[in-house]
Amino acid sequence: MWPLIMQFFRSNAAYITLPVATIVGVIGYNIESLLSDKYTPYSGSIQEKRAERITDESKLKDATNVEKLVYKENVLGRNLSPSLEK
Repeated sequence: MWPLIMQFFRSNAAYITLPVATIVGVIGYNIESLLSDKYTPYSGSIQEKRAERITDESKLKDATNVEKLVYKENVLGRNLSPSLEK
């Protein structure tokens, strides 16, 4: 009996794998949505931050007082989940 069942699965593997993978994916997606926090706090866009730096007149008047060009925030700060911030 087992050889017949295995032959059936072997010959219809493509038809069996897709529904099983879909079911596993849907279950995993729903578990992940229950466990994770999807809230991402707003952070201004790069264009807005650049426009603020350019329009800041006080920094442009004194060329000797220039901040280092270092990104002071976390690189993943824009999309970092609040549950990961500690």
